[in-house]
Amino acid sequence: MFVLTTLMGLLQEMSGTPYSHGYSPAGTDCSGLASLVSNVATDRPTFGNRFNTGNEESALLARGFQYGTAPGALVIGWNGGHTAVTLPDGTPVASGEGGGVRIGGGGAYQPQFTHHMYLPVDPGASENAPPPPFGPVLVNAVAPAPEPPPPPAPGPDPVELVQNELPPPPDPAPAPDQPAEAT
Repeated sequence: MFVLTTLMGLLQEMSGTPYSHGYSPAGTDCSGLASLVSNVATDRPTFGNRFNTGNEESALLARGFQYGTAPGALVIGWNGGHTAVTLPDGTPVASGEGGGVRIGGGGAYQPQFTHHMYLPVDPGASENAPPPPFGPVLVNAVAPAPEPPPPPAPGPDPVELVQNELPPPPDPAPAPDQPAEAT
């Protein structure tokens, strides 16, 4: 994937640059890094249209991102104060986790992130991508209701079982209107 190669080259050049509220190859903060990664992935100018964690959702929607996560996709996770990225090949990248820009760390799947969005990629590109380390993450999702238990398996009629276990009825008694024999 050409975009992934371009992103990795840029990130390797920036790796080790300081955490900075600036937005340039010399360093950036976490949302600046997420902005430039999403810009490159969507064919926008690398250092154009910067967002922050406060307007990240609308900025990502405008770039074609969808809610949730997906294996083999570009995934961005965030909360009210931090954001990080996991590339389609599973590589995590961030700025501000123990220093400036770096390849590695928790990426988008950190438990602290309450929001996740992903950029769909070419279906063939995700065949060899590893699954997310923490499994899929659903944002604002409601768990489905549990399945009702299956009906009992059909079996013999309980009334038939009881009737089959009863002894046969006794022979009928003689009718009462018959005169008794004299002796």
